[in-house]
Amino acid sequence: MPVKEDTGVVRVETTVDSREGAESVAGSVVEHRLAACAQVGGPIRSFYRWEGETQADEEWTVVIKTAADRLDDLVAHLVRTHPYDVPEIVAVPVTGGNPAYLAWVRDETRTGGSA
Repeated sequence: MPVKEDTGVVRVETTVDSREGAESVAGSVVEHRLAACAQVGGPIRSFYRWEGETQADEEWTVVIKTAADRLDDLVAHLVRTHPYDVPEIVAVPVTGGNPAYLAWVRDETRTGGSA
């Protein structure tokens, strides 16, 4: 099994109830340099239990790439600005990829990034 590297990058996913809301989340995290980029996809159909009832709703996915050391600030921002009471915020470490892209992600989450 190949050794996984610590790239210092994480992939974060959240869902929002509208395309406009998802685009707002994506734009906000990039604008505040909490993420290098974010993609909006959907619509998707989500099934979940909430307040004792099974729900099925249309949602939009936001996939966010950020530096691992910016994750706490990103999560705090999402919790503060997200339209849901308990938003899905799931982070997965990136264990490999294009070194130039990963460096770009880390750089863009810093004040005065390359863009």
